[in-house]
Amino acid sequence: MALICSICHEVPEEPVLSPVSGRVFERRLVTKWVQDNGTDPVSGEPLSVEQLMTINADPLVKPRPPSATSIPAILKLLQDEWDACMLHSYTLRQQLQTARQELSHALYQHDAACRVIARLTKEVTAAREALATLKPHVAATMVLPAKPRPPVLPRKPWRWRPVCEMTEEILQKLMDTATQLTSERKKRGKKMPEGLMSSDNISKFTQTSSHPVLHSASVPGILCLDVSGDTSRALTGGADKTAVVFEHTTEQVVATLRGHTKKVTSVVHHNKEDVAITASPDATVRVWSVHNGSCSTVIKAHDGPVTGVSLPCHWRLCPQLLH
Repeated sequence: MALICSICHEVPEEPVLSPVSGRVFERRLVTKWVQDNGTDPVSGEPLSVEQLMTINADPLVKPRPPSATSIPAILKLLQDEWDACMLHSYTLRQQLQTARQELSHALYQHDAACRVIARLTKEVTAAREALATLKPHVAATMVLPAKPRPPVLPRKPWRWRPVCEMTEEILQKLMDTATQLTSERKKRGKKMPEGLMSSDNISKFTQTSSHPVLHSASVPGILCLDVSGDTSRALTGGADKTAVVFEHTTEQVVATLRGHTKKVTSVVHHNKEDVAITASPDATVRVWSVHNGSCSTVIKAHDGPVTGVSLPCHWRLCPQLLH
């Protein structure tokens, strides 16, 4: 059942109901009538726009004209709708591109403004600090009168003047002694010290063997070395916190000394006894028995790292250190 407007007798697009007469009207028509006359169009009784009640009805679908019922007309309508849709999409893309460009330009301007503000703030701060530093000097300059500078006198050439006069005999003796000492120093500089091997003999040295697997490969580095009295064994200390006693005649590891908590920085192999001594930055000195690889004594005489250890030639280990 379709609603019919009581004024235009057509189906209203926005129907409203008058509570005075109970009739249905088109909103725009009855609103104009009420504003002009203030009464109901049918009954003539007083009526206001606020009294009109909206009727919720399904939207009116107007039938197509007879010219749109043929296939060519339908194709024409579809083509027009497609063209309108494409034009609308193209317009939206153009608007989106323009908005992106404007946003990018605004971001660049904002970044440039921030940089300029930061630079100006830094310059103002530096200027204020310089002004605060220079103010006392400026005040002193303004208060105190300028003093005339004394004239700069030409300097006389420097000349050594002895405190006491020296005779020609003393001067000649000094010159002779200086000449003699200078000649002796020159001769001593050219002469090779006793017991020092020449460079020719050093250049003839060759490598006889290499043992790269004595210490851990994950923590490489041999920091110290010492040999036994008969030069048959070598004692090395490494960055892997261990010391190794190596027999080079048999090319075998005699003992691996483990116990330090830090790298071993100094080692000494006793000349006569089968004893090794190691030092480490863990503030301990350890005395080892080489034949079983055990630590017999731990010396904690230092509060800081121990960087070196040595033994006198006449020193002999006491029984308490060996056992």
